[in-house]
Amino acid sequence: ANRIATHTHFHPTVTMVFTKVVKNKAYFKRFQVKYRRRREGKTDYYARIRMIRQDKNKYMSPKYRFVVRLTSSQCICAVVRADTNGDKTMVAA
Repeated sequence: ANRIATHTHFHPTVTMVFTKVVKNKAYFKRFQVKYRRRREGKTDYYARIRMIRQDKNKYMSPKYRFVVRLTSSQCICAVVRADTNGDKTMVAA
């Protein structure tokens, strides 16, 4: 008549639910690693491209930038231009 249904067939050892593995072998096969300096957190390539890109009307002329590095004992100044093989230092003092 007024019986409360109690579940006595509950198994406490079976509590795992099925979760889909998102990062499986197919994911890692197609994964493309970022540039080394981006992984190290040294270079922001978006900011670097904006800094280095030369105007289109100044065709093939290099864009120079002034780089200052402060050490504990001296100040190193350099004029640097970007190249496809890497930055080239023109003069340093």
